[in-house]
Amino acid sequence: MNVILAKTAGFCFGVNRAVTLTYDLLQQGHKVATLGPLIHNNQVVGDLEAKGALTCADLDDVPDGYEVVIRSHGVPSDVYEKISTRRLVYHDATCPFVAKIHRIAELAGKKGALLLVAGDAEHPEVKGIVGHTSGKVHVFADLPELQKLLPEILQQESITVVAQTTFRVESWEKCKAFLKKECTKAEIFDTICNATWARQQEAEDLSQKCDHMVVIGGHHSSNTQKLLQVAARHTKAINVETADELDKDWLNGARIVGVTAGASTPSSIIEEVLNSMSEEIRDDMSFEEMLAASEAKPLYAGKIVKAKVISVSPTECVVGIDGSKHTGIVKLSEMSHDPNAKMEDLVKVDDDLDLVVIKTNDQEGVDTLSRVRFEAQKGMKDVSEAAENGTVMEGDVMEANKGGVVVNVKGVRVFVPRSQATLRRDEDYTKLVGQHVQLVITECAGRKIVGSINKVSAEANKAKREEFWANVEVGKKYKGVVKSLTSYGAFVDVGGVDGLCHISELSWSNIKHPSEVVKVGDEIEVYVKSYDPENQKVSLGYKKEEDNPWVKLENEVPVGTEFEAPVVSITKFGAFVRIMPGIDGLVHISEISNERVNKVSDVLKVGDTVRVKLTAVDFDRKRISLSMKACLDEENGEDAE
Repeated sequence: MNVILAKTAGFCFGVNRAVTLTYDLLQQGHKVATLGPLIHNNQVVGDLEAKGALTCADLDDVPDGYEVVIRSHGVPSDVYEKISTRRLVYHDATCPFVAKIHRIAELAGKKGALLLVAGDAEHPEVKGIVGHTSGKVHVFADLPELQKLLPEILQQESITVVAQTTFRVESWEKCKAFLKKECTKAEIFDTICNATWARQQEAEDLSQKCDHMVVIGGHHSSNTQKLLQVAARHTKAINVETADELDKDWLNGARIVGVTAGASTPSSIIEEVLNSMSEEIRDDMSFEEMLAASEAKPLYAGKIVKAKVISVSPTECVVGIDGSKHTGIVKLSEMSHDPNAKMEDLVKVDDDLDLVVIKTNDQEGVDTLSRVRFEAQKGMKDVSEAAENGTVMEGDVMEANKGGVVVNVKGVRVFVPRSQATLRRDEDYTKLVGQHVQLVITECAGRKIVGSINKVSAEANKAKREEFWANVEVGKKYKGVVKSLTSYGAFVDVGGVDGLCHISELSWSNIKHPSEVVKVGDEIEVYVKSYDPENQKVSLGYKKEEDNPWVKLENEVPVGTEFEAPVVSITKFGAFVRIMPGIDGLVHISEISNERVNKVSDVLKVGDTVRVKLTAVDFDRKRISLSMKACLDEENGEDAE
């Protein structure tokens, strides 16, 4: 079997520029977030994420402090405005060919022209183009869709026509011919990029010479799918994203196989596919030749291998890779996500491991491998099924950032947005780090896996609420958790229901803010004062009757008792003295001294300690009368005796 590789296969200029820019930023230590997957290649996107890059669906998901990379597809003009509003640093990797279309679209809007775009309306490049015109716009996928627009097109005074850079060349030529015939005033711009023209032409020529064609690239890559369509017109053609997807049986009987690749396919993956195909060529080898070739099976990034542990150190372990002369290293961070894990507790010499190759080094024969990535590949199937079925999964919260938290679910990193992490907006979601949680997978698209913790929590809380309202009664005690504080009280979770403990119910003393008594997260015992099932409201009490200072006063300080106490305030008619926390008594101006007192402040000041006698208590009106003079009279009487 003869394999012919197309000359133009692999990264185009724009993609290579975006990928190189992003890797350079990561290597320099920048915090990087790309708006959408940088390219339509899961392996490259996965490698970038492993190096710390975030893939964000929109700007709202980009945490503060991260620098934004605009991918080669480009973005609508309003995205730049949002970036400016948030004052984010950004790096524009928009392909120059795409940027040219943006300028054409902007000009069309300014002159009031109808903009016609040949392309996939859901493709990010097309969405970006549409977002740069201020006028009317239509997107058409092929000639039949364009023909349906003709009645409206003929009514326009000015028309501008462009094509998605990866649009199928043959289809574009048909659309141009139609417009030139039916609408001579249309201004048509040939905006399919040179790389697309060259790749599609080469695929056209190569497919006519081969028994089979293999098109390497992402299944969601527009330019890859166009290459597949072109090749399939002349011969049997398949699309594979990686070497693992290549079915060797499909190649049986083929004398010549052509290989091409989309503009977002890295050379490493092309090499892996070619290496995999080369094994078929060995069918004609002698036994001795095959034996010699099998002594060192080719390794490549992403390949799953079996290995045996040779040695273990605190930071890494060394393994021998089965079927290869190579030695591999597994770093502690690639053995476990647990930051507290110790290598000697995870593996021992002679253990057999399943690993994924991260990086190869053929010259030295030492490769970098990972167990956590192997486990992630296994876990992806379960996570994907859970996303489809709505199954509740469990995982450990590994880290938190300004956008949300990351949960390790069977080795798969699941991002939970801040709004989906907790039930309450004001709840500190960063406290979830280190906790074992339940969650549902809400989105599973390639490397973008999103989950929700509060959807599971909400269901659990629903059952608790139903139980609470079925059994609640006035006076019933609950152990609750303080969830939030306001100026007028504390909200306490008493079993799926947040009840309000008014500030007056927190302490017998006068307090200015609930934080003087409780703080968020405190577990406290409260009791129900009243409840309203119809409006789902509960009033709670916290201060206990046995702590009521008036009860203590009645039991411990009878009328006639003398004691020393501090002056806490001065008025025109007397001085208030603190008997015990929460209770002040009045020494009337006439009860201060046997001598006439014209002004209280002439005799007393706040902070003075005075001796007083409890002369009367009105428990209903909460009023207490004290006398300093009575103590003086008794002292004088004793002296006289």
